[in-house]
Amino acid sequence: MNPPYTINTYSYIMSHTAEACLGELAEAGFTQFELMMYPGHAWPAAWDGVRRREFRSFLERHGLRVITLNQPNIDINLAGATPEMRAYSIGIVRSILQLAGELGVPGVVVGPGKANPLFPAPRTHLIDLFHRALDELAPVAKSAGTQILMENMPFAFLPDANGLLDAVESYGDPDIGILYDIANAAFIKEDVPLALRRIGTRLKLVHLSDTGPEIYKHDPIGLGTIDFTAVRRHLAAIGWTDWPCLEIISPGDQPTSAMIDSVRKLQALGWPGGRDGV
Repeated sequence: MNPPYTINTYSYIMSHTAEACLGELAEAGFTQFELMMYPGHAWPAAWDGVRRREFRSFLERHGLRVITLNQPNIDINLAGATPEMRAYSIGIVRSILQLAGELGVPGVVVGPGKANPLFPAPRTHLIDLFHRALDELAPVAKSAGTQILMENMPFAFLPDANGLLDAVESYGDPDIGILYDIANAAFIKEDVPLALRRIGTRLKLVHLSDTGPEIYKHDPIGLGTIDFTAVRRHLAAIGWTDWPCLEIISPGDQPTSAMIDSVRKLQALGWPGGRDGV
């Protein structure tokens, strides 16, 4: 059984190696993944050439596919005020892009950067810093044979799809795509159907998880207030047919069960695989 959902490995970064995590999820029937970059789970600096070849061989032996690499954006800031922070952040993202190329992963998720919440720099200045980071990162992505996917994030200085897309389009690189996170959009009360229409052909991946309006979460489906029937309808309206990615941070100690349950709840609402189940 191969349910048509990509599974993000966020819930496993502190408890499983990449192979242990994907192995457990494969036993549940999942075959396509977004691999989080985190020390002890999967981290570019800790994976030498041998380790990278071993992981790629592991994927091939088990018929598994990693479509994106992602990294918690807490530790980096492409639009940081200091050149040292920007250089560090660019270096981390560069290493992930290079790893994606060596593993044959087609996409890398990137955040645009963060502003000081008490005294933010002018938006135009932050966008300029973001563009300067892309000046260094976009050629690396092209050389590696992977694609940068910018994500809407509530804590970023460009939290909404409209602002993020404006910044990406003004940069002018048609190869930079957009990953649209539904929970992130719901938390900032964004008009999701309008945002999806605005993103258009740059939309490359959709993240699904649940959240309420007061506390920012990436909960299993059904634990928040998102109307996933409406979300499915909005995606259908723009002709989106690719596999959604469950980026769930499970509050319990059985994240795989939470993934399975979330898929079943989505299928009951008419999402892909509803007849077959997991």
